[in-house]
Amino acid sequence: MLLTWIAEVAQEPMLLDPSDHQAELDTNTWWLGTGDEERRSLTVSEVVTALEGVAAALRIRIRALGFTGAATFYVWHDEQAGQLRCCVGSVTAQELPFRSNHVPTRELEPIVAGFLDGDGPGLPPLRVWVASVGGVVS
Repeated sequence: MLLTWIAEVAQEPMLLDPSDHQAELDTNTWWLGTGDEERRSLTVSEVVTALEGVAAALRIRIRALGFTGAATFYVWHDEQAGQLRCCVGSVTAQELPFRSNHVPTRELEPIVAGFLDGDGPGLPPLRVWVASVGGVVS
């Protein structure tokens, strides 16, 4: 089910409004979780491929809308909730709306591995995978 839910993210309602980032967060943030059994049956590669597919679909969708500003699809592992979370917003990778210390990264695999392995919280900054999906490369 997780891979299906990930694929569905690309078709969910989406709002890009650079003047209202809170509305973007409210509309464009998705929480993805699964039970231990399914988590053990999935591979990092499968989940990464699914998320990269969402980024590609969002890139096409955003271009079709004629949106030419910065837009970023980003994924993180919420360790406390035991979920993968993802969002798209009209921000660059350096402008992500996290209140905690975080590090944008192009490496999605460690984030997914942490989710699938159920890693506990640690001291390093939150790793957030980013993919530019708008007209401005971040």
